[in-house]
Formats: sequence, C-alpha cells, structure tokens
Amino acid sequence: MTVDTVTTPPSVAIGRRLPGPDVVRGVALIGVVVMNYHGYLILDGDGDTGTGWAADLFNPWTGPLSTRFAATFVLVAGVGVTLMTRRARVDDAARTPMRWRLVRRGVVLYACGLALDQAWPGTIIPFYGGMFVLAAVMFTWRSRWLIVTGVAAAALGWALRVWRFDRSQTGDSTAWLTNPPDGSPQDFVFGLWVNGTHPLLPWLAFFCAGMVLGRVLYTTWWRSIALVAGTTLFGVATVASDTGTTQWSSVVLSTDPLDRGGMYVASALGTALVAYALLDWCAERFATATEPLRIAGQMTLSLYLLHILVYYICVDWLGWIAPGGLDVALTFAVCFWIVSIAAAAVWERRLGRGPAERVYRALGG
Repeated sequence: MTVDTVTTPPSVAIGRRLPGPDVVRGVALIGVVVMNYHGYLILDGDGDTGTGWAADLFNPWTGPLSTRFAATFVLVAGVGVTLMTRRARVDDAARTPMRWRLVRRGVVLYACGLALDQAWPGTIIPFYGGMFVLAAVMFTWRSRWLIVTGVAAAALGWALRVWRFDRSQTGDSTAWLTNPPDGSPQDFVFGLWVNGTHPLLPWLAFFCAGMVLGRVLYTTWWRSIALVAGTTLFGVATVASDTGTTQWSSVVLSTDPLDRGGMYVASALGTALVAYALLDWCAERFATATEPLRIAGQMTLSLYLLHILVYYICVDWLGWIAPGGLDVALTFAVCFWIVSIAAAAVWERRLGRGPAERVYRALGG
C-alpha cells in the first residue's frame, strides 16, 4: 500500500519532539491511577461502590469516566507510533527495521503484560503489545485504510456484543468464546481480541484514530477538526444511548464500557479527541506550567508500574491505607501523583530516561 505524507511547515524542526503527546499521556495517567486505585480499594474492601453523584461519576466499571482515560492513553499510543515511524514511511531502507522494532516492542509488552496481569488483573499492557505488533504492518497504510480498520474493529466488537445478547435470550451459551479454558490457545486469542479489559475489538479503533491524528499534527487546522469531530461523536452517542426503549435497543445503544458497543466507542473516542486537542494547546501555550506533566508523560511506563508497587506496599503489605470510599482513593491517587511527578522531574534531570523505559528499549529496540 502507498503511504500518506504530511508536509511539515518550515518552522517546525523534523527532529523536534512535540510536547503535546507527553502532556496528554501524563494527564491520562493521572486518571488511570485514580480509577485503578478506586477500583482495587473497592475490590479489597466490601465491594460497595457507594451512592451519590460522585460515586456514580467515578464508578470504575460503569461510570462515565470509566476507561476514558485509558482510551485517551491508547489514542496517544497511536499518535506516538505515527511520530516514531515518520521517516520509515517515506524511506524504504528504514521501513523493514522499523517493522521489526514495532514487533519486538509489541512482543515485549504482550509477554510482560501477561506476567503483570497475574499480580494486577486488568492491566492494559498486553493489549498494547497486540496493537504494536499490528502497527508494524499498518503504519505504511493510507489514512483511509486506518480509518476503515478502526471502524471495522468497532463494528465487529459491537456485532459480537449484540450476537451474544441474542444468544443469551435464546438460552444458547457463548462460553466457548467468553470463557475458554485457562491457558488454552483460545484463551490467549480470545483474551486479546474479544475478552479481557481492553480487547482489540473494539479498542483498536482508538489506536487507529491516534495513528491518523499523528499524521496531521503539523498542520494548522487539526485542533479544530479534532474538537468538532470529538464533540460530534460524543453528542451523537449520548443522544442515541438515551433513545433505547427496549432491552435489546438499550444493549445495542449502550455507552457502558463493558458492553463495548458502537456508541461506547464513539463516546469515548469523542472525549479523547477533545481532551487531546485541549491539552495539546495547553502544552504549547503554557510550556513552563506543563513541563512537569511533559516529563512524567515520558516516563508513563515507569510510573504505571510504580503505582502498582506503591499500592501493594501501602495497602497489602504495610496496611497503611485501608480500603475505603472514593475520598480514600482520591487522596491516595493525588498523593501518589504529586510525589511521582516530583520524582520523575528529579530522575529526568539526573539520569534521563525512566528505568522501565530503559529496559523496554533495550529489549524492544
């Protein structure tokens, strides 16, 4: 397939690292930490998610904020792949080495993610790995084919959800798909594509959208398009989800993350696009103020792993934090983030790249 190219304005240096993706990644990780801590504290406690508007808003499984930070993270991952492969898309000699680099990185993420999932169930890392392996093939595709692939992933995920609902209504089991034997080949395949917390059907849609977005970041008009498209997607999904009057239509039009339907993808992608555009503007307009977030965004793998370790130390091993409500989760997450941002700044100034990033690049190229 032929390659799309983006003309870079003369004022923008080819090798310049854009601050926007790092700042967006840093902010998205804040939300991921909040939702993870809240969810795990609930599971380690009495299982009660609480009542009231705040509890509903921060419900880690069905609330309106659920998975939106993760979806933004995946969008930025797609942007990052496009920025990393800019030269390889137009340089035949660099293309094959880049494909292998993406494959190696994907395999490392997938294998390490599966291991991490034993200690931190629900981690997004193995799904990242699958997306990077696919990106080794997709990064040279025209934007229209990336869009088609993203739409297809969302549509197939949606169709599977509707099919499963229809089967359940007739008393037919779909356990062979949704609950295959642990450790079986089906478990690994379906766990990546259909089941799990962030299956490629439909989460690949966010990744493809990010790859397309990354191709227009050097234009002058991309923020306006992202804001309009994001607002439209979110608005249409919100209105459509309120029109379901039957059990079947409520499932089909659901924006519940666990339903993984088309309206959920549209809603989450819409908020991710709007968030990206606004945070990218802040990163350029207020460079000094957002510098700590930019640095943290370059160390998100290290900080992601650190937030898991901190949880185990403070909650499970030392018992400093007892499972509680939303106030406990928010306080815990905010304290972690304040300390980790400061630590990331010190580390970057003295040692450069984060520790997990060093290992990741050493293994993945």
